[in-house]
Amino acid sequence: MAIYEYRCLNCDHEFQLLRSMEQSNSAALCLECRGRAVRRLSVVAPIISGGGAMTENGGCGSSGGACGCRPSLN
Repeated sequence: MAIYEYRCLNCDHEFQLLRSMEQSNSAALCLECRGRAVRRLSVVAPIISGGGAMTENGGCGSSGGACGCRPSLN
């Protein structure tokens, strides 16, 4: 189960639903007007603990891997 975002084709209301992967691309009913709603594309951003910024090779750039990620080998 995952949370997916939908937009109503009738009233443009945007909402989220907890659905299975099998149901994710099928149309949903709008929570406001009961019209047909389609899934929106969502952007997921990684959350980095420790306030580090990701580097090209996947580490966060903090010294010694204090945040729990793999430290940079540069």
